[in-house]
Amino acid sequence: MNQRAALVWAALSAASALALAGCGSNAGSGSSSSSAPPASSSAPSSPSSSSPAGGSDNLGYGYGGGSSQSAPAAAGLTLKTATVAGHMIVVDGKGTTVYVYTRDNPGTTTSACTGGCATLWPAVTSDATPALQGVTGKIGSIKTASGKSQVTINGMPIYYYSKDTAPGQTNGQGVASVWYVVGADGNMIQAPLAAGGSGY
Repeated sequence: MNQRAALVWAALSAASALALAGCGSNAGSGSSSSSAPPASSSAPSSPSSSSPAGGSDNLGYGYGGGSSQSAPAAAGLTLKTATVAGHMIVVDGKGTTVYVYTRDNPGTTTSACTGGCATLWPAVTSDATPALQGVTGKIGSIKTASGKSQVTINGMPIYYYSKDTAPGQTNGQGVASVWYVVGADGNMIQAPLAAGGSGY
């Protein structure tokens, strides 16, 4: 009887050991499943890191952060200098000569050139502050009758001459003794000039 009881006791002990081993394997599988969420939690970090790059492309129009500052200049006007008949004069970015009208007064808020005059002598306008290359005169603006911003140099509105059809032409110089080209310092030049210049 004692021997049989000992065998039963040994069998029960072995069964309980197997049961405990089974519980241990379940716990292990549970711990391995709990490690999956941290891996998935790292996924959102990659889209957020790519979003700033997209934003900078939009702001920089595909050219990078620094190019956003050059955009207004591109949309506006460039005033630079060119040498004509030995005189350094102001022209626009395409080389077209600009003029001042002596019937305007320095610091004026309205142009004296209206009607047919404005057709023959169109105002030099710009939606942004002009980019300057070698021009040292003080740049400002006034409003035209149509609400555009006409550029001024040293307080004088500036104009194109419709009969200048190519860069470097100065056909408007001295017309009616009231139209003159402008020097780099913003002061008018009254000396006679050739139609073309060495600056082109």
